[in-house]
Amino acid sequence: MTTALGTVEVQSAPPTRPPRRHRRITPRSLTGQVLLYGMLVLLALVYIYPFLVQVATSFKTEPDAAADPVSLIPATFSTAAYERLFLHSDFPLWFANSTIVTLCVTVGRVFFVSLAGYALARLRFRGRGVVFALVVAVMAVPTVVLLIPKFLVLNQLGLYNSYAGMILPLLVDAAGVFIMKNFFESIPDSVEEQARIDGAGTFRVFWSIVLPMARPALITIVILSFQGSWNELSHFIVSTQSPELTTLTKGVASLASGQLSQGTQYPLKLAAAAIMTIPVAVLFFIFQRKIMNTSEGAVKG
Repeated sequence: MTTALGTVEVQSAPPTRPPRRHRRITPRSLTGQVLLYGMLVLLALVYIYPFLVQVATSFKTEPDAAADPVSLIPATFSTAAYERLFLHSDFPLWFANSTIVTLCVTVGRVFFVSLAGYALARLRFRGRGVVFALVVAVMAVPTVVLLIPKFLVLNQLGLYNSYAGMILPLLVDAAGVFIMKNFFESIPDSVEEQARIDGAGTFRVFWSIVLPMARPALITIVILSFQGSWNELSHFIVSTQSPELTTLTKGVASLASGQLSQGTQYPLKLAAAAIMTIPVAVLFFIFQRKIMNTSEGAVKG
């Protein structure tokens, strides 16, 4: 403000915020919340109870498990089932085979579906729409329909009963290609223009610019690939026959069918199932908050 005496600075008072209105909790709304949370807790218990029974039964003795199979407290705590699995069975070999196959499939699938997704999202070539339509069509084909063709192809190529036959057919997944393509399309083309102006090639742009931005989608693919290959059974049935290449899924299935033991053997079977569940559960709990959010990846202008 300018006056005859000079310039006078006038400071306006900061705007006042309206007082926050506290939501009034009525007895009716409180009852609704209690009922809602009660139902959620009940559903959680329904889902988690079988897993708790599985863990508890694995520490029971055989007579205790047969007499009271659904109790959560063993009458006699015993680690005999785990000792038998690790010391007197081929379970360590099954675990090693599953670990090798799962790690190879996960790394390979993340790399190849990322390449395929980027090609379908960014590269312009004839027949791109047809290729993507075929990818979507493969997602609709039941897995059981492909079992016999898989066996015939693996046998014809000499890959039957080998790690290559177990790993190679699982390296590409149609659902993973679909996810990566949609995520790459959410990234504006302007992000890549500067790199192309500087002389970067297509693969360099993909590897150094676009792929680091696709971290949420990559984490999603890692989880899905790890879980899918770790729990795979039908493919391993038609691709191998040798006991030295038995995976956890085939081994646990043979335990469940009674091929390797007599009697119910509930502690032994559920101990194997509990150990098999641990890697997938750990991976999911580590990355559960980083699973892909479709709103991420797009750059705001």
